[in-house]
Amino acid sequence: MNCLTTPFGEIALTRFPEDPRDQLRAWDAADEYLLAHLAGTDGEPVDLSGTVVVLGDRWGALVTALAAHRPTQITDSYLAREATRANLARNGADPEAVRLLSTRDTPPPRIDVLLVHVPKSLALLEDQLHRLAPSVHAGTVVIGTGRVTEIHTSTLRLFERLLGPTRTSLAKKKARLIFCTPDPGLAREASPWPRTYRLPDDAGAGSGLTVTNHAGIFCAERLDIGTRFLLRNLPHRRGAERIVDLGCGNGVVGTAAALANPAAVPVFIDESYQAVASAEATFRANAGPERTAEFLVGDALSAVEPGSVDLVLNNPPFHSHQATTDATAWRMFTGSRRALRAGGELWVIGNRHLGYHVKLRRLFGNCDVVASDPKFVILRSVRT
Repeated sequence: MNCLTTPFGEIALTRFPEDPRDQLRAWDAADEYLLAHLAGTDGEPVDLSGTVVVLGDRWGALVTALAAHRPTQITDSYLAREATRANLARNGADPEAVRLLSTRDTPPPRIDVLLVHVPKSLALLEDQLHRLAPSVHAGTVVIGTGRVTEIHTSTLRLFERLLGPTRTSLAKKKARLIFCTPDPGLAREASPWPRTYRLPDDAGAGSGLTVTNHAGIFCAERLDIGTRFLLRNLPHRRGAERIVDLGCGNGVVGTAAALANPAAVPVFIDESYQAVASAEATFRANAGPERTAEFLVGDALSAVEPGSVDLVLNNPPFHSHQATTDATAWRMFTGSRRALRAGGELWVIGNRHLGYHVKLRRLFGNCDVVASDPKFVILRSVRT
């Protein structure tokens, strides 16, 4: 746990799930810069008496600091949402003080102050500005924040094209603010999201599938090479009853596995609301509306009953925002072991240099190399 000192008071913050070994802070210099500006440390304070919306608050630092102003949080991350709940409680805030929405929910009809922690995905920012623009009026205060490396010319052009004239601040502690003046006269554009395409005929078990990507999904316009390699080596588990696509993204892996195992119930899990919506659209486009499936937004396999799964397919992430970490992969592996039945299998694809085989052997007592190429390796561990 770390303490952030702000003009609105000192707050204790952690990431989610809380891990005493995790030394990563639950805020960054961009959060500090924005909060200082709102309080008027570099000029007049911002009037926060109206409807305040915070987009992309990564671990709840902004809305926890501003809880007295009853902000609405909009996030694509389940982990960020749960971190916000925990941080609000930790700091004694009214549990009803912050309205928690996902990027798939309908935003407030009127926004008086819009605060945006710029996401890594420019597509997600584009999608959300399209969704929020109708709620913004001429008097709305719009302020973005981010690290200098996260704010590009394309970022500023997006604000300007969808909301109105935009400028940036000087950099402080490698962070920068964005100031946008809404122009109600701007012509409303149609959002280009979601996007749908057909997989090529060399995609193994995924060949010919129709894929839907909502904004923010990794490789939203093409099949990435790691997923292509896994699809070319996808297992066929005769008699499998429950197959989990863990960290499902657009759901193409789980969909291909479900089509190859017609009696199985596929379960699509991701911490991204955009990803699970994409997976559901992908699955329905290929398997039809009657096929049974589950779609879960959550932290790894925490919501899955122990010993209830026959096969887990997993391409774990090794980045958490700017930090490189194996914490998420470890939670996915330990959760898979708990969720698998005896004899059930975990299949993992990853970059060769990540050394996942060491963790899997330690956890499962076994790990086989199913396939490999110069960049990727597919590993299999069996629950004994």
